[in-house]
Amino acid sequence: MWVQRSLQPYPEARFTPSDGKDAASPQPAPRQNRLLAALPPEDYERLLPNLEPVALPLGWNVHPAGDRVKHLYFPTAGIVSRLHVTKLGETAAVAITGREGVVGIASFLGGESTSSEAVVLIAGHAYRVRANLLKDEFEHGKPLSHLLLRYAGALIVQIVQIAACYRHHSVEQQLCQWILSSLDRVRSNELAMTQELIADMLGVRREGITEAAGKLQEAGLIRYRRGHIAVPDRSQLELKACECYAVVKREHDLLLGEDGSPAH
Repeated sequence: MWVQRSLQPYPEARFTPSDGKDAASPQPAPRQNRLLAALPPEDYERLLPNLEPVALPLGWNVHPAGDRVKHLYFPTAGIVSRLHVTKLGETAAVAITGREGVVGIASFLGGESTSSEAVVLIAGHAYRVRANLLKDEFEHGKPLSHLLLRYAGALIVQIVQIAACYRHHSVEQQLCQWILSSLDRVRSNELAMTQELIADMLGVRREGITEAAGKLQEAGLIRYRRGHIAVPDRSQLELKACECYAVVKREHDLLLGEDGSPAH
């Protein structure tokens, strides 16, 4: 379902980049990213001088639609959402990435740009590397190239499953899936996220999110106050969610391993 936004352009209409204060916490070490942590020591040390620490302030458009992907970003904290935005400003998230992955896969899948855009959903930190440095990794079949391809496979599964979820499942089920997926990436049972923001991510009206959140709160599955969601018991929320969350998590673990290391 697509919801037309009256404010243009996007994402400035809904995401106002902060002054950086919300991402001012200490920069985590590179190995807080699970892909970088899975690299053999010698490959990690070789890549380390090329890793540039960057903050991910809320609302920052990491890769605007149509722009050339010059850097890959390995988040160590926070969440980046891959958004599809129409000319009318209609939006829907097609994937989210946290410390388990990388942002900018178009650079190593044969394309230099993408029709979607990557926007910071929850502020954090990342390490970025120039996209052209990956050419040598792929030409010589180095471990990083294998990790990135495995992650690309997991990301494709996520995109396909989210598309099916939008088509076949209720807003309440989509909300459960979205909350659980986000919690996995922030390593917490709490999220700082408004209903308006979630509505934009799911491509539904805010009233639909308000109603769905109200039902979940009445059932004791979440505690919600403005801009803040707490989940007292994840297992109960998982029972309420559609199968999409479990499918994506299972495929991700199969492709990358539960700790982010390559599955054999």
